[in-house]
Amino acid sequence: MRVFAEIGGRQDGCKESRCSAHGPVIRFPFRLKHQPNQCGYPGFEISCSEEKRTMLELPYSVKLSVQKINYTSQEIWVSGRDFCKNFNLSASPFQFMSAYRSDYIIFSCSESKADPYKNLNPTHCSFLPNNLVYSVSPEASLSHLDLSSCSMIYYFSIPSWSVDLGDYSEYNVVMNWSRPSCGDCEAKGKRCRLQESNIKEPEIECVDQPPKDVSKEWTITVVIICYNVYTTDKSKKEHSKKLQKFLEDYRALNPSRYSYADIKKITNLFKDKLGEGGYGTIYKGKLSNEVFVAVKILNDSKENGEEFINEVRTMGRIHHINVVRLVGFCADGYKRALIYEFLPNESLEKFIFKNQSLGWQKLHDIALGIAKGIEYLHQGCDQRILHFDIKPHNILLDQKFNPKISDFGLAKLCSKEQSVVSMTAARGTMGYIAPEVLSRNFGNVSYKSDVYSFGMLLLEMVGGRKNSDAIMENTSQMYFPEWLYNHLKHNGEIHIRIEKEEDTKIAKRLSIVGLWCIQWHPIDRPSMKIVLKMLEGEDNITLPPNPFASSGPTRTNVRRRRTSLQQELIVISELE
Repeated sequence: MRVFAEIGGRQDGCKESRCSAHGPVIRFPFRLKHQPNQCGYPGFEISCSEEKRTMLELPYSVKLSVQKINYTSQEIWVSGRDFCKNFNLSASPFQFMSAYRSDYIIFSCSESKADPYKNLNPTHCSFLPNNLVYSVSPEASLSHLDLSSCSMIYYFSIPSWSVDLGDYSEYNVVMNWSRPSCGDCEAKGKRCRLQESNIKEPEIECVDQPPKDVSKEWTITVVIICYNVYTTDKSKKEHSKKLQKFLEDYRALNPSRYSYADIKKITNLFKDKLGEGGYGTIYKGKLSNEVFVAVKILNDSKENGEEFINEVRTMGRIHHINVVRLVGFCADGYKRALIYEFLPNESLEKFIFKNQSLGWQKLHDIALGIAKGIEYLHQGCDQRILHFDIKPHNILLDQKFNPKISDFGLAKLCSKEQSVVSMTAARGTMGYIAPEVLSRNFGNVSYKSDVYSFGMLLLEMVGGRKNSDAIMENTSQMYFPEWLYNHLKHNGEIHIRIEKEEDTKIAKRLSIVGLWCIQWHPIDRPSMKIVLKMLEGEDNITLPPNPFASSGPTRTNVRRRRTSLQQELIVISELE
């Protein structure tokens, strides 16, 4: 049965309707597909299924069942079953109400998988109806799952709490729309409709409901709406508007999924190239709300696929002032892109290796910010995050030169209680990799490996040059960290770019902290929490044991061993 009520005499055929007796009312801005175009607003087409369900179709053929529509608050409740469709709202008039997102990786497997930990969930996939398809829970670790005979086919992102725990047959989502803005009109008991105009951009007008031929059911509904309007406190309306603005602003600050067409629009067809690295090319872009972004287009390779998953899964859970924010990502077919906040001052590398001095106080502030960021990665999240590629190139600076750690493609997640991390191959960049990452003879890989990399970064900030330059050039010039240690041991002062007495104290503090961090064995290095205390403290800190000396009588052999290790690191390409 359908219930009809004529709305707007000028719009013949535009009548309120339902797909079933208990289905939601369909009226402007929505329209049924068989109704004239002027009955609804572009992008709000609805159809009735054979089972009399109310169906909304989004771009990329995503079909959703409509459960409820609130025309006053402009919200719509929908549910879906297909986890293999691109649920991207960027090309639709709708937005997710929840800013918090959960990411699911969809795998197609050739055989059934036993999963005692309930992390592999049987999932419906429309274009693979006969395959065994599983979705992996957002909190699951891929390394603990049996994914042999499986291949990743899709990356699915929806608001958190959309999927009931243990039931992956359906997801439920609340969306809203901002245009057309008819909420105030509806709240007054009136109705919106399209204006009769020849202009291309659709405009709306608010009109009274016809006084005649209105069903009793609709009259009661109008009375209820009017009652709610006039009994609603004004402060609640203001609060609602503030909340809506907050959600719109917050949505721009959280990782969203974009299509490749969106990426081309954001980057203005890739016109402003910022740089190029081993994993891809970076372009400057702009979102519709005037937020500038940096878009990394990943090269098409297996390693980039792994880096992409690693980066999105890791950065999606990080919120810290000293960590670069991941604004969004693209996984459109074989196209992969990562969208970050845009930082105008580029990387720290630009300022410490190219004679663009920032001054010692600013260098100290930057070092402190980086240390806070790493300490947050190690202790501030549910799981410990090991970066494994701390270096000046991966430290970006905002307009006020606040440092932000970037590039989590090599990062590894582990439990905070886990003191040792397993690795199948070395990862990192020559000159910054801790010895134990190359060989377990020097200790176990742990969060102390990031401490080592941070120490090397500090010493490069002090010296204004790469620590490994002399080795790479195969010259007889002394290895700078070793020269620095010997210089400080004999009470030498640091005179690099010194302009005032306070600069000497800062340079010495950064040097000593850096030397503590690059101790050869992980057990001798401080944690980042201790490093922070040393950087923030006013007291004198003692020089650490010589990281370049052996415990035996032959110091020359140890120096030769360290130099040999640095030369071996040259064959490890820089991962950007």
